Parts: sequence; C-alpha cells; structure tokens
Amino acid sequence: MRSLLYGMGLLGLCALQTSIAGASSLQVSPTRLEKVLPETAGVITLRNGDSKPVRVQVRVFRWSQVMGIERLDPTTDVVASPPVAQIGANNQYTLRVVRVSKKPVAAEESYRVLVDELPDPSQMKNGNVNFTVRFSLPVFFRAAETQAGQVSWNIRRGNGGYLLSGTNTGATKLRVKDVQLLQNSRIIPIKKDVAGYVTAGGSAQFELGSAKGLVAGPAILKLDTDKGPVEVNVNVSN
Repeated sequence: MRSLLYGMGLLGLCALQTSIAGASSLQVSPTRLEKVLPETAGVITLRNGDSKPVRVQVRVFRWSQVMGIERLDPTTDVVASPPVAQIGANNQYTLRVVRVSKKPVAAEESYRVLVDELPDPSQMKNGNVNFTVRFSLPVFFRAAETQAGQVSWNIRRGNGGYLLSGTNTGATKLRVKDVQLLQNSRIIPIKKDVAGYVTAGGSAQFELGSAKGLVAGPAILKLDTDKGPVEVNVNVSN
C-alpha cells in the first residue's frame, strides 16, 4: 500500500467528503475521534439513507504534515473493523477503530480513517456513470500528560496568493478556524472558511487567497482554536 499525498487545505477541520458525481445518502458520525490513553478504542456510525444497500471500504493511515504537504502512510498501529461492510437500506452500521500498538505514546498520534463508498456493480454493468464518496476522518491518540501545541506562524506570497504557514513544536495538535488578518488597523480580505489542523510536530499551510492590500511587514493574525482564541503578531514576506 503506497503513501497518499494531499495538497494544502484538502484535509479540513472535520470530515472531508468528496464525490465524483451526484449526491450520496451515506453519512458518518462523529466526524473525528480523540482518545486519551489508556482508552484505545472508539466507534464511528455509518448511516445509509438510501433505499438500496451500499458497500463501503475502510482504511486507516498515519497522518503527518511535512512542509505544508498532508501525508498519509500505511499503518498497522491502528485498525478499523470491519475493513469492508455492506449497510442495508435505511440502516446503520457501527465501525470500531482501535489502537492495537503497544508502543508508548510520546507526542499525540494522528491518523486518518478513509471511508469509501464502493461503486454499485449492477450500474457499472449497465454502462451508467457511477460515483463514489470518500470521508476522511481525523483520529487522535495521546497520553494524559502531553505538552500542548506550540505553533509559530508566518505569511508569505505563493504562486496563487498568500499562504499562512504554521509550525507546531508542541506534542498535541492545534485545530484552527475563523481566521482573520489585520494590517495597519485594517481588516485584510482573505478566503472564507480557512480552517484545519496543525498536527503535533507538523507544518501546515493554509491558502489565504489574494489578500488584497496586504504588503510585506508586520500584521496581526486572529484565529479561534480548540484551546481558545489566539491573537499573534506575524511577519508577511513577498
């Protein structure tokens, strides 16, 4: 099984759902799992709101962020059971996610559970265009006494606009949303719904768009996090 690489912002704040075409009746809850050892297991409920059964495939990957790239690597430290399931019409199914590794947890461990709705073979035989849906669910395991996330921020101009970079030297993730940027007492317009994670020991990037009026120099970054609101001075470079 090969590693999967994703661009900036693809693995978002909650469950990522993508589809090739159409709409899916498949739903998942909760949209993330966070476990503090010695608790090592959690459950995810899959709901099928369609009048026909659906088949799903479930895989678990170790999740890391390297220089702004989201990386998913095969792992045997955490498993999902069952790996393949059929969910009856208007029914639900319980998926169990378990950390089976006996290694001690130093920094918080980050994983992604990928739930793929598999194509309907009967539709494929009829020559119809089918679609699949993927949910990408973040899963975290940490020890009870773990250093909080410590994230440093900077902004630079990229090929498609400005990029907000966060580097986490702490031992737990930081979840961010509601990002605002101010410079010279003026609110700088940026992309809507900038949100996501900076994993423990990771380096994430978030696209801000053209950020009209932003110039090189100091600015003020405001954002909401799972640890509370944050306001920091950041440097902007071109």
